[in-house]
Amino acid sequence: MRGNTARGMMRGTVRGLHLNRILAATALALVVATTCGAQQRSRSAVEAGVPLPERAMLAPPTMLDLSAQPLDSVTKPVTDQAARSATPPSPEVSESYTALDPADQGIVDKVRDLLTAKVDKIFASKKERLAVETFYQTRKGTLLWLEGGAMNARAHAAIGHLKLAADEGLDTNDYKIPNFEAAQSDDALAEAELKLTATMLTYARHLQAGRFPFARVSRDIDVPQQPPEPADVLVKIADAANVAQALEEFSPPQAAYKKLKQKLAELRGKSGGGGSQFADGAVLKLAKVPVTDPRVPLLRERLGMPGDLTDERFDAKVVEALKKYQKNSDLPVTGALDAKTVKELNGPPRDKQIDTIVINMERWRWYPRDMGGSAHVVVNIPEYQLRVFNDDNMVWTTRVVVGKPNLATPLLHANMKYITVNPTWNVPPSIIHNEYLPALQQDPTVLSRMGLKVINNSDGSIHIYQPPGDGNALGRVRFNFPNKFLVYQHDTPDKHLFAHDTRAYSHGCMRVLDPPKYAEVLLNIARPGEGWTAEKIKRMYGSAEQDIQFQKQIPVNLTYQTAYVDDEGQLQIRRDIYGIDGRMANAVKSERGVVEMVAQDRTKEQQQRTTGSGQRRPEPRQVGFFEALFGGGNQRPTPPSRIR
Repeated sequence: MRGNTARGMMRGTVRGLHLNRILAATALALVVATTCGAQQRSRSAVEAGVPLPERAMLAPPTMLDLSAQPLDSVTKPVTDQAARSATPPSPEVSESYTALDPADQGIVDKVRDLLTAKVDKIFASKKERLAVETFYQTRKGTLLWLEGGAMNARAHAAIGHLKLAADEGLDTNDYKIPNFEAAQSDDALAEAELKLTATMLTYARHLQAGRFPFARVSRDIDVPQQPPEPADVLVKIADAANVAQALEEFSPPQAAYKKLKQKLAELRGKSGGGGSQFADGAVLKLAKVPVTDPRVPLLRERLGMPGDLTDERFDAKVVEALKKYQKNSDLPVTGALDAKTVKELNGPPRDKQIDTIVINMERWRWYPRDMGGSAHVVVNIPEYQLRVFNDDNMVWTTRVVVGKPNLATPLLHANMKYITVNPTWNVPPSIIHNEYLPALQQDPTVLSRMGLKVINNSDGSIHIYQPPGDGNALGRVRFNFPNKFLVYQHDTPDKHLFAHDTRAYSHGCMRVLDPPKYAEVLLNIARPGEGWTAEKIKRMYGSAEQDIQFQKQIPVNLTYQTAYVDDEGQLQIRRDIYGIDGRMANAVKSERGVVEMVAQDRTKEQQQRTTGSGQRRPEPRQVGFFEALFGGGNQRPTPPSRIR
């Protein structure tokens, strides 16, 4: 009975499905047969409940369209290019387009075509191209440099500013200005529009970050060199009431840069001369009766002699000061005002001074625009001087010893994080094997007499270190700012070197003249309210390392200012001890490259190359000698205490 019932139900279901198919086929035939007039009649209640696709803003396909393409082309995925060209403009863009001056509408169309075609031939990088494309899309068809088919006021102001690029130490030949007047067609005007946009992006990038990556000059450089974002440049120009002023904001804001810019204008004859020069004349020598010469007052001033600067007598005091100058300038120490000395006193020729200023202005573009914060440290390597700034004012300065020409102190920007009192010097393996083991073979007591300790490790290696003390190579205080070059600032037992005017004696690290005072100044910035003094630091001297952690990190900038303006407004030129100026001069004349945005934060690997106690981690690569000399092993005889 149940079986018959089930079979009956099955037959009913099959008949129902068959009926549904018939009804569906009939409905389909009715839909196909329906005329256009019938489509406009009111929909039934059932149809009203079924949403229909929105109508496309395209003409309906004809039979010719369907027969002209294979079936698979109808279902083929639409490419990005096709989608971009086929997508209808939004009502907002359409309204903006129709509101344009008729003379600009064709140009806007050509700009759009260029942005999707040969735009890569115009812009320096893909990033700039994408930024420009987005910029013009958001402007809804409005052009940046053209109005009514002609140059607007913004274009005239921007081009006028480009022609003054030499005032910033840049080369005007780098910034190609399209000829709008010669452009007669929409295609030509659209190309001129985009070319000027590309030129302004290049100018802003050069002005803020430089004309080439610093890596083309030296591997001993690690500074941010941050170019502006292309989108920010375009928005700033478009929104500016004063285009020239907006562009000047990309110029380095450091006071040292602005002073060099002013001196550059003076030397080029825009506002004054290049300073007093020694005239040619007879050689001045010390005589029993002091001779007089009109050049002596300038000589006394240049040598920094106290007393009456109008005195024309070439006497023994002048000779002694001149001998000191000659010694520090690597000149024959004759005490005579001869031709070589006059040439050195006069400095480089005017054109050479201009080149040196331009090179230094270029280097300033590599550093942070605020040097890392209101409180920071600046070391000028060629000047052998360290300065501490707080609230943008210099609060302390001292002399430093820097790396030898073959073991250069690097140019870098890093954050000082702590100070180590009573540091241990751990001799790295390279010095142990290359220098100390051969010395031990000749004299087994040589290291102990030098105050070095030797430990035989269980793996057969030897660890040599120098305990904290007055004779330690690092002195009593070390200042730690972790960086990939593994350099830092520290005390030294060789205090006599600070009396020299030329102080390139170290193996890369910087020796500081008065470390306790330096520590006092830094700690009162990094740990305010704790009453740190130099005497308090000295009371910590002992046999165990102690780290004083900073609550506020202090940026350290190691700079290479061979040209700078002193507090009296005088241009100072320093010797190019590392040859960086020479390499940069060649690069400024020939090298061009896109400076890419780099990460501000150092990698974890770089951050961990120096541990919390200032101990260096072993490097897998072959280290240079200056890294090795002050390097650290991964063993420590006495664990340090910490002041947090």
